[in-house]
Amino acid sequence: MSSYAGRHAELYDLFYAQKPYAEEAAFVHRQIRDHETHPTRHLLDVACGTGRHAREFARLGYEVVGVDHSESMLEQARSESIKLGANVEFIQRDMRNLEFIEQFDAVACLFDSIGYVRTNDNLQQVFTSLNRALRAHGLLILEFWHAGAMIRDYSPHRVRNFEAEWGTVERTSTTSMNVAEQTCTVHYLIREFFNDGKHHCFSEEQTNRFFLVQEMDRWLTTHGFDPLRWSSEYSGEPVSLETWHVVVVARKWPATGVRLSVSFLDTPPRALRTRILAHMNAWAESANVTFVETQ
Repeated sequence: MSSYAGRHAELYDLFYAQKPYAEEAAFVHRQIRDHETHPTRHLLDVACGTGRHAREFARLGYEVVGVDHSESMLEQARSESIKLGANVEFIQRDMRNLEFIEQFDAVACLFDSIGYVRTNDNLQQVFTSLNRALRAHGLLILEFWHAGAMIRDYSPHRVRNFEAEWGTVERTSTTSMNVAEQTCTVHYLIREFFNDGKHHCFSEEQTNRFFLVQEMDRWLTTHGFDPLRWSSEYSGEPVSLETWHVVVVARKWPATGVRLSVSFLDTPPRALRTRILAHMNAWAESANVTFVETQ
């Protein structure tokens, strides 16, 4: 899991000061309005970080709860929200076990945060947890790193400089890829140079997983979600090889599940048809889908 602890959390908003949080929240808002079946008021922002998306959602009229694994990031979120008068509740939670009694009308998990859990076992827990957090027909808006662009064009070494009132920050990122695990590990070396001549240096490492669209479609459909739209970044355009971040909108299936009828093109023996249906239903159990033979 990602940490973003201590000083790294304090510098996070400086590093991403140019990220268009308001425009991204507005895009999510439009997707909700386009696909909702009931009024959407109560929104959960999973892996909310310093709360910038969450505050934008609140400005758009949602009742927002933001959760994150890092208490350091939540401290920044709460402090800035108090300064700005934003009405957002921030709670420490692990996305693998969100533990909410109430259900939300919509859940957003943005900025590729789904990839921080890395393993299939963890992803199984996350999608189960996201499903439980949503009411029937509620919407999940999920952003993830796209394998197509990542494998082709990732940068193994980058240096960026950031200006602040108190001095400058140099952030060096060194990235290694594990293709088999579909992960990139980024080692950050952060040097702070203060106006009074002092300096400070620290490092942190983050590992994130990237996904193919069809792979993510499988994760969603086998955990009770119906993908409705795939978008390149927050543009609304189709996903391409140049797409670094994919945004998908998915709807939670009702608790009663989905019943699908199956027809066989030829006439296999009844015992074989029964085994085929049993195999299909075993895979579909977690998705709340039942396959039956057309009579």
